[in-house]
Amino acid sequence: MLTITETNEYLRRLGFDAAEEPSLDFLFALHRAHVERIPWQTLDIYAGRPVSMDLRDSIGLMTGGRSGYCFHLNGAFSALLRTLGYEVSWHRAGVQPVGREPGVNNFHLGLTVALPDGSGNMQRFVIDVGLGDMPFEPIPLAFGRYEQGPFTYELKPSVVAEGGWRLEHEPLHGYIGVDFAPETVHDLALFHPNHAHYSRSPESPWMNLFLIRQRGEQGMNELRGCVWKAWGADGCISTEVVRKNEWLALLADVFGERFTHYSSEERDAIWGRVLMQHEDWKREREQKQKVDR
Repeated sequence: MLTITETNEYLRRLGFDAAEEPSLDFLFALHRAHVERIPWQTLDIYAGRPVSMDLRDSIGLMTGGRSGYCFHLNGAFSALLRTLGYEVSWHRAGVQPVGREPGVNNFHLGLTVALPDGSGNMQRFVIDVGLGDMPFEPIPLAFGRYEQGPFTYELKPSVVAEGGWRLEHEPLHGYIGVDFAPETVHDLALFHPNHAHYSRSPESPWMNLFLIRQRGEQGMNELRGCVWKAWGADGCISTEVVRKNEWLALLADVFGERFTHYSSEERDAIWGRVLMQHEDWKREREQKQKVDR
């Protein structure tokens, strides 16, 4: 549970002056605000300064103007919702990248929220603010297709988790869908080995990749190294950003990332590494194109 101070600071970051009684409308408003205002990112892992997924540390990221990735974002949001009086459940989950098989491998923290539907029954919703390109609003835990802005999502039975569910979207952003196990998890320690792998293992996909994503009502923004992609109703616009001042301004203005808790020297070192990797990537791409011709 959050303290009163933490709750107020978290809500202010989401754009709310005060808490409201638990309701479907307020739940949707909180979810929309979270994915719009707090991006998913690999900054701390990339910089070699990973933050633990302890709930107190995750909450501190959100109240301190920072961000994180799925374990931080969904962990902190679940704590906020519980503090506000919502019935939240944690679930084991697994993201399926393009070209790989689906599975529930505990590399993603899934959330559901149960609310009374007005007729004495409880309605459950899939909640996820932890991937940067998941739905803009909660999705009812009822199988079917859901359109939100330019994106279409489909909730279907999972074929790898008996009694579980799978949320899919168009494979635009590196993965196809997420599978969720139905049983409730009561201790986040289950996910600690996976967080350790993501944040410290040389085999982690995030150790050498600067990546930040932010979902909006009508689209999504992603900055992968020096390549900014903006998805909207008319498709995707890709822009190369190779000037430091423009790169930093983009992070601040579009993603709200101002490198809080990083010195100017550390920020410059991060930028230098990002630019070097981008130039290496361009050279490799050009060489491949020559071979293909």
